[in-house]
Amino acid sequence: MNRFSALALAALFSGVAAAQPTSSITVTSVEDSGEGSLRAALEQAAATAGPARVVIAAAGDIVISESLVYTGEAPLELVGNGQRVRTHENVDLLVSANGGNLAVSDLAFEGPGQFSILNRGDVDGATAGKGIFIDVRDDQTGLVELVLDNVIVKGVANHGIHVSDCTLADDCGGGAGGGGEGSPASISVRLNNVTVDGVGNGKFDADGLRVDERGEGDIHLHTIGSEFARVGADGLELDEGQAGSIHATTLRTAFIDNGAYCDPAMLESFMPAEPEGEFDDGERQPSEIPQAVSGSPDDGCFEYNVDTYDSGAVEEYEIAIDVDDGIDFDEADDGDLNLTMINSLISGNYDEGVDMDEAGAGGGNLNYINTVAYGNADDGFKMSEEDAGGINGMMLGAVSRDNGGKGAVFEEEDGGDVRVHVADTHTANNDDSDDTGLEVVQDDAGEGELIVEASTIEDGIDAEGVTVTQ
Repeated sequence: MNRFSALALAALFSGVAAAQPTSSITVTSVEDSGEGSLRAALEQAAATAGPARVVIAAAGDIVISESLVYTGEAPLELVGNGQRVRTHENVDLLVSANGGNLAVSDLAFEGPGQFSILNRGDVDGATAGKGIFIDVRDDQTGLVELVLDNVIVKGVANHGIHVSDCTLADDCGGGAGGGGEGSPASISVRLNNVTVDGVGNGKFDADGLRVDERGEGDIHLHTIGSEFARVGADGLELDEGQAGSIHATTLRTAFIDNGAYCDPAMLESFMPAEPEGEFDDGERQPSEIPQAVSGSPDDGCFEYNVDTYDSGAVEEYEIAIDVDDGIDFDEADDGDLNLTMINSLISGNYDEGVDMDEAGAGGGNLNYINTVAYGNADDGFKMSEEDAGGINGMMLGAVSRDNGGKGAVFEEEDGGDVRVHVADTHTANNDDSDDTGLEVVQDDAGEGELIVEASTIEDGIDAEGVTVTQ
């Protein structure tokens, strides 16, 4: 059984030493362009052979009309002193266009805000703007690094922060089934005292932090003292779509009120009277069930799934509004999904609080330590492993209560083992129609073990294929 140890904290605070800059550039003007401007400094840094450091000495807001783009491949350090980089336009704010590492400190990035499903940023040929964006080169190797310290990102229509190692760019697609290819590089994101607030409300599936990783590399994420709030889609989403693992740790990080772009209250009137059905063979043909929703403010908000018999008749169908999670990881192919959450809060999100999905040969390793999931619309904590890998889970001093689904779920759907240890944990008032505080399931041939000690599971335990020790 895996146990939390000092190694997790050591990993959280470790990092690759930043490359020493060969050039230091000072920004002396808050103008959008011209001598001494930040735009001019980024152009100068891109022309530098090695790493560059840009220091913003000018006081006041830097208001831009088009994206600030760094085209260099060498690392760039951008140092502020509490200034805001803001725009009234629907554009990306800061872009590393050729995969150059970014380290940004003491700056705020603010888009125009006021986006919603009724005021989208991706209509009439427009591209929804992002806050901070690194576009990884197709041939990149090694480690792509994004380090943010004392940074705020607000009010952009699209992802607040996006690192894309995917040939399909914004069409890469989320989840384990997302398409596209990627470079051999791995991605590292380290956030300290970062706030991502009110982003992603102008486009379907736009997250607070989104990492798309394809190819052979891993994703490494460490967050400390940060917050993801009121994001249109997931507060934080990592998609490891091919070979490679996810290694993530969150310490004192909050995920609050995320996932409401596809507002159910607004979209409910577009739902059919019978949003789901199940039939015998020959009872219903595809033309005799509700069709995909059209004519809504954003038809992408509706999930439409139809299963048919070999005869072509409908076996079952379901139409649902696609709301999103506080934190969402998808790991496919060979590789593990590793997450440790310490002293963190997941509250008021419109779907699951924590939604973990692992497919392929790897397994899931989850540690929830002194972490609270409260008032989420679906499960507080959810882990699903659908192939031959296993699940190792630990809840230590955790709380999951008043969620619309189960308190915590650990589900192994194939031949892997599931082993969960719960200690000093409290679940209550989680209402998934059968009052389940803790669900641990082994659906196939693997072994299952659940150990519960010094815990209060007020809403009960649902264990299938699992030996329970209390």
